[in-house]
Amino acid sequence: MADNEHQVTIIGRDAKIKGELSFDASAKILGTFEGKIIAKGEVIIGETATCRATVEAGNVIVDGPLEGDVIARDRLQLTAKAKVKGDITAGSLSVIEGASFVGHCKVGPEAVKLADELGHDLEIKTGRKTTTTHATPIGTPNANNGASWLAGTRSE
Repeated sequence: MADNEHQVTIIGRDAKIKGELSFDASAKILGTFEGKIIAKGEVIIGETATCRATVEAGNVIVDGPLEGDVIARDRLQLTAKAKVKGDITAGSLSVIEGASFVGHCKVGPEAVKLADELGHDLEIKTGRKTTTTHATPIGTPNANNGASWLAGTRSE
């Protein structure tokens, strides 16, 4: 009888892999990976990893650099050594002091449910310049769509 609940596949420090990885249980990435990771269990991005990937799993722990979108159906944990560039969707989120995160964040059971309904087409972040569109023209009152704290000003 195989017990997938405690099985962890480790991608070692000297490994360099491109493509799509799928795990019935859990995985720990310590080497270089580029592509897409899907796991039913937990995915750990180690401190020594170089990871440019989309990650989808029940639980995700980031303890190193990750460039790409993340969907953690249950929980996402960013440790003090985490450096995430990409959008995250998680049932719950834990961020330890020292972690770095640049991207959009959606947290809670409804966020995960919405990602499932929309088909969550995840993309690998390439570092190429992206174009931003604004809901209201720049220079108009409340051009930052009500996020006055973001701009460091207060709209009346």
